Amino acid sequence: MRTFIAAIRSLAAYVAVGLYILLVGPPCVVLALTLGNPAILYRAGHRGVQLGLALSGIRYTVRGAGNIQRHRAAVYAVNHASNVEPPIIFEALKDLFPRLRILYKAELRRLPILTRAFDLAGFVPLERGNRDQSLPAIERAAQALREGNSFLIFPEGTRSRSGELLPFKKGGFIMALTGQAPVVPVAISGARSAMRKGSPIINPVAVRVSFGTPVETSGLTIDDRDTLIARVRGQVEAMLREV
Repeated sequence: MRTFIAAIRSLAAYVAVGLYILLVGPPCVVLALTLGNPAILYRAGHRGVQLGLALSGIRYTVRGAGNIQRHRAAVYAVNHASNVEPPIIFEALKDLFPRLRILYKAELRRLPILTRAFDLAGFVPLERGNRDQSLPAIERAAQALREGNSFLIFPEGTRSRSGELLPFKKGGFIMALTGQAPVVPVAISGARSAMRKGSPIINPVAVRVSFGTPVETSGLTIDDRDTLIARVRGQVEAMLREV
């Protein structure tokens, strides 16, 4: 019975969010372009995420909210074990709107409405393994950091199927070092049980988002990237073990 209810709620969430994107997305993109105001897209995204989480029954709590850098740019490095983590962390960082950017996989540019919205919001696509594309993209993101915009990254590069923390990719940390912005470790726990591998059903779960102590990059260089990665990953790992 519980699985049946979760399936019904999941279907409602997929249909409602899909219709929301199709009906609200294009007018919001046009309006944001016309007015030159990307904040419109953030407000629309916020409402869409709220709708999806409410219908699927996912709740989240925040720990360490004082570590969110509301008055300066920062890079938020988040673990990734479930498809529900990106909307949850996007919602948890809503106080940073509209100065929150995302360093995302270039494959997502196959979705036309989202691609236009991503570009307008200043999100930066990254083709992993393509040095000719990735270096200019990282420099563009670093410039956005210097201009006061924060970034959200998933340094594992892909979802962890086992829930174990995967090795961290270097791109987002090179960006942080180039832009001389602190890196805030973020651990999301409980999200993996929301969706089992191969199943579209979203189970209603309680998720905890933990923000760790910012790791400063001021005065560091690209040569310090491995040390920076180790410090950030160590914090994320420790926060996950606490649960």
